Amino acid sequence: MTERKEADMIRNRDKLIGNVRNLLSECGFYVTDPINLRGISFDLIARRDDQLLVLKVLQNADAFSREDAEQMRRLANILGGRAAVIALRSSSKKLEEGIIYSRFGMPILSFDTLEEYLKEGVPPFIFAAPGGLYVKIDSALLKSIRQERNISLGTLAEIAGVSRKAIQMYEEGMGTMIEIAMRLEEFLNEPLVVPLNPFEYSDDSEALPVTDDFEDFDMLHEEIFSLLKSIGYSVLPTARCPFEAITTDEKIMLLTGVERYGPMLEKKANAVSSISKVVEKKAVIITDKDAHVKCLKQTPVIARDELAHAKEKEKVLDLIKERSED
Repeated sequence: MTERKEADMIRNRDKLIGNVRNLLSECGFYVTDPINLRGISFDLIARRDDQLLVLKVLQNADAFSREDAEQMRRLANILGGRAAVIALRSSSKKLEEGIIYSRFGMPILSFDTLEEYLKEGVPPFIFAAPGGLYVKIDSALLKSIRQERNISLGTLAEIAGVSRKAIQMYEEGMGTMIEIAMRLEEFLNEPLVVPLNPFEYSDDSEALPVTDDFEDFDMLHEEIFSLLKSIGYSVLPTARCPFEAITTDEKIMLLTGVERYGPMLEKKANAVSSISKVVEKKAVIITDKDAHVKCLKQTPVIARDELAHAKEKEKVLDLIKERSED
């Protein structure tokens, strides 16, 4: 990336989001429109075959919050995808190419790292963690070489300048600092460092548990979620997301938006429709009152009273199918 292009993106986050979206499209991903709604934890969702990505795009990675990390990870987990942040810098320091950073357990990549990985197929080998820069080594290969050559843990520890326990942990999959990996490779005369998949990188932070607790929602949301449960659906509330829940049964997953009838309805329909197409899941928006509009941006709109009168899942699905075709 040229200095001028980078400076341009630093000045304009929308432009950076557009560049990330264009890059993903060029690399064969089907990508949502940018999610231009306040308070949403992510900016884009992209899918290529069975790979699904939930992405936040920032100029400064320090602006990424713990709550956004938790909600992105939870949504990605429910949808069977991965979450990551694309950023240009952290504080005043530029993010280096070829390094995976992290914040609140979420992998953070520079635009250049993303571009090199997707366009050129060149994976990163280094990840940043407290204390410095680290690499992953082929733990099974390290152990097999040591055992085949009859090298003791103590000998290898002395060569690497670490403890015997550290060598055992490397053989169990723990990452190591770059200089230690180089000493091991030089001594054994074998390549040990392995590439990283930036979208599978994890520092073992756990996703928020999936819950059907409705306590944090207002009366309208609670009423609609309860109606859906009474009909026979499982309802998984979401947060900082264009849709308020994911409604499921053994046959279907519905991205379920809840919105009072008004000017925000069409904006929400735009976002939900875009996401629905990319993740290949049906969507519906449920409103507080009946309206003449039954479908917005190819997203069915159902009134609360219609949902209450449906009483059966099949009738709800019939409404969704009928209004999807309008």
